[in-house]
Formats: sequence, structure tokens, C-alpha cells
Amino acid sequence: MKVAVASRSFSKNAFLKSELEKKYQDIKYNHKGLKLAGDELVDFLYDANAVIIGLEVLDKDILNKLPNLKTISKYGVGLDNIDLQEVKRRNINLGWSAGVNKRSVSELTLSFALLSLRNTFKANSLAMTNQWMQLPGKQLSDKTFGILGLGNIGQDLAKLLSPFNCTILANDIDDRSSFAREHNIELVSKERLFKESDIVSLHIPYSESTSHLVDESLLSLMNQESVLINTSRGGIVNEEHLEKALKEKLISAAAFDVLSEEPPVDNPLLSLDNFFITPHIGGSSIEAIRAMGLAAIEGLSRKENS
Repeated sequence: MKVAVASRSFSKNAFLKSELEKKYQDIKYNHKGLKLAGDELVDFLYDANAVIIGLEVLDKDILNKLPNLKTISKYGVGLDNIDLQEVKRRNINLGWSAGVNKRSVSELTLSFALLSLRNTFKANSLAMTNQWMQLPGKQLSDKTFGILGLGNIGQDLAKLLSPFNCTILANDIDDRSSFAREHNIELVSKERLFKESDIVSLHIPYSESTSHLVDESLLSLMNQESVLINTSRGGIVNEEHLEKALKEKLISAAAFDVLSEEPPVDNPLLSLDNFFITPHIGGSSIEAIRAMGLAAIEGLSRKENS
């Protein structure tokens, strides 16, 4: 079997390459570190029977140009970059492990909540420019924490919040009542979650139904001291509406790990002092990278169709 690794992160990780080479001999890596898309992606994957992809997009057009492809293994957890209907129609095996990086993302989310409430981002920026100011902030303890999306990451975040004695509100399209009862979480509507939470954290996949889900109508429900966190996917939040809410101090701050366009080009959010951004590092802890990589290697040998 010929394996092509399109993922840049996997291709430069010595440990993961060593583990992959224990099982397969005919392997091609994305050594140039290019973000492969369109015809470049097709050319790279064309003669492979099995591929490991990260954020590369495999839509219907791309898949139709890959007649040799039998197996797709996902390095990561999001599947919004793969045309699952076309994968199933073509009887392509899909290797995918849900929640493999959940602790990495949930810990980053918790850090965002703590740092946002304490004004740590702004305090650091001021201190680095010799402005020694003690900015007041708030503790996370005893706050109301809203989790939109109570799947693998949302549930792990709820567990991490236990020592802080937070009131946890959650919303999910799936039935999470058993977990909610076990962890004293109240399942509520999206509107109530945004209205009553001191921190709202997003943990939902990107799709047509969630595109710009968080818009002016939901942002307007938040109070002026509240914080919005997004470590899920760009595009879920209407960034124009968020910019307005931050500029007009309708909410206190936003801390994001994702944007609708990555890397951003002339995004006005980046000029705001109450907006904090990291470059999509949620699943990039050393532990998560290894776990995702090993899961992707294991996924190459799966025989089930999506």
C-alpha cells in the first residue's frame, strides 16, 4: 500500500514518522511544509491508496480526481473538511477517532477563561511596554459557565471546571441528559445560555447549520462583563457582529483559537485590545499531537466505511 501524508504537522514529526514506518514502507511526506489544496493536493495524493490528512480539504471535486484512493485517515478530530457523503458513495474507508485531542483543547479553553477574566492578556501587553498597572479582574470560581456543544471536548471541559464550583449551563443538539445529571449541568436553550453565562465557550462542529450561528442576536443577549471563547471552528461566529459587540463594549472580551480565514488577512478583530487570538493551537499539545498521529496511523488499517 502506498501512503501519502499531506498533513504538514505529521510530516515533520520524527516520532510519528518512525511509528508509521514500522508498519508501511512506501510513504510520501509533505516535506515542503506547503498547505496543499486543489490541484497541488491532487498531484500529491494521486498515486496513493491511503492518505493521512489534517486540515486539507477533500471535497467531491478532489475525490473524483483520486481514482486510486481506498482509505482516508484523519489526523485530528474535525471532519468538516471531508465530503463524507462522497466518501461513502465511493466506498472509501475512513479512519477517524473522536475526542482524541479533547484534553488539549479543553485545557486551552480553561486557560482562556482564567486569563480573560483576570485581564491577564491586557496586563501583560501593558507591562511589556513599561506600563506597570495593576488591572482588576475576576475569579472564575462561582461564575456561570455556558458550554455550547456538550460532546467530547465540552464534557471534558465540564470535568475540569469541577474545582471552581461554577454553575454550568449547556446546550447540545444530541441527548446529553445522562452526562448532565451526573455532573450537575443544566441543559438550557441557546438563548438562555448566552443570556445567563459569565463565560460562553463554543464546542460545536462547523457545518451549514452552524455557519454564523453566533450572530448579533445571540451576542446581544450577553452581559457587558461576559467573555466569549471559541476553540472549535472559525465561521461559527459572525466576525463582523463580534467586532461590533467588542467595540461597543457589549461584551467584555473574546478569546479565540480559530478564525474564518486562517491565517487572517486584514482582520479588524486583531486590532482590538479586548480580543485575544492564538493560531489554531487547540489540538497542538505534544501529547495531543502524538495521540492524533497514532490514531491516524491506526486509522489506515480500518476496513469500515464512514
